[in-house]
Amino acid sequence: MKYNIRGQRMEVTDALREYVERKLSRLERYFEAPPQSDVHVTLAVTKGQHAIEVTIPLTGVMLRAEEKREDMYASVDFVVDKLERQIRKHKTKVNRKLKQTGASRSLFKEESGSGYGVATLAPEDDDEWQVIRTKRFNLKPMDVEEAILQMNMVGHNFYLFSNSDTKEVNVVYRRDDGRYGLIESVG
Repeated sequence: MKYNIRGQRMEVTDALREYVERKLSRLERYFEAPPQSDVHVTLAVTKGQHAIEVTIPLTGVMLRAEEKREDMYASVDFVVDKLERQIRKHKTKVNRKLKQTGASRSLFKEESGSGYGVATLAPEDDDEWQVIRTKRFNLKPMDVEEAILQMNMVGHNFYLFSNSDTKEVNVVYRRDDGRYGLIESVG
């Protein structure tokens, strides 16, 4: 894997860069072949919290995790643990999906009794992906500011709406830092 490590409002020291690369390289043991994609890592310090965000774009799946702790090295450890859990939890489903689409090989290693440190999986729970509730509603055309107001009024952390400026369906959401984000459809 190739690492793209950058800092926001902080300098990434050589020691920290090496630590991040060493910890993230642990993930390679889960793959059939080392991924050729770039691993995007953003390190930031905000209000005394040391945050790390890791995104690994792969064929058919996007691995992403973030963590905030009072120590950057602890944040790195916890984010790698989250990514490992994601891989262990979803590798069977991702491999199955790739085979259904005609891929010649699997993305993740299958379990074996070789003892090379590949974690074992609990039996897959098919109910995990079951839709248990469906909501339908009319999308009222509104601008982004009104959508944020509506979201805050209903007490949710996201809100789906028809953007009156672009005539597209958008989503506004509340970010962890208290500000807002906008998701727009493309194409």
